[in-house]
Amino acid sequence: RELSEMDAEDELDLAEMEKLKETERTCLEILKKYEFTEWELMEWSEQQAVFNFLYDSMTLSVMFGPPRDGEFFAARPSRSIISLDFESFLDEEQAPSSSCLVQKLIFQFIESQGNWQEKCPTLCYLPQALFDISLVVNRCKILGEELEFLQRWGAKFHLLETNIKDTEVKLLFSSSVAFAKFELTLTLSYDYPSAVLPFRIQTHIGNIGEKEIAAVLSRVPAGHNYLKRVVISIHQNLLQGPL
Repeated sequence: RELSEMDAEDELDLAEMEKLKETERTCLEILKKYEFTEWELMEWSEQQAVFNFLYDSMTLSVMFGPPRDGEFFAARPSRSIISLDFESFLDEEQAPSSSCLVQKLIFQFIESQGNWQEKCPTLCYLPQALFDISLVVNRCKILGEELEFLQRWGAKFHLLETNIKDTEVKLLFSSSVAFAKFELTLTLSYDYPSAVLPFRIQTHIGNIGEKEIAAVLSRVPAGHNYLKRVVISIHQNLLQGPL
């Protein structure tokens, strides 16, 4: 009799595990309907869900609480969310400066949103939160690729140096043909590239200054590959020969 009771308990445990697995599968299907899936699910249990972003350099841990009456997610009672914790695993001493900037901007966005648990009190809100984070991660990742491109191929555009410090990018241009050497400093934020970037100019040689550069930048619309297009436009309009 004891054996049959134990067998029945085992069957119940197995059935419960199958239910959890089915819930996880359904949740994943709902989450993947969103356009940006910059996350990778590392764990989904009754206690928590863990998502990795940006080549495993950043983690979001979501702690679940008890079910919420009257709320459903994936055809089951929706769980409350106790906390959402973000953690960076980037080795800032070893990582390229472009990767450090990308992480900094992503965490700038995370902090700007205030209390994530208030934004995401139950499981129903989690897909939108993942979408919002993924959108920023996606944009910042493209920015990182742009910076790597400029650091590698900048010389083709008379770009002598691309230096990154905190959230500023300093672009040092030099052209003997145009008899000009100047530094353009752009201040980046997490909403890149949806807005034109604040900038300042320091002229070292020649007559190309704030007025000339501002005129070129005013013709470069915000949007995809903004930084790269700024560099190409400066090269084409100011550095090919005498003004």
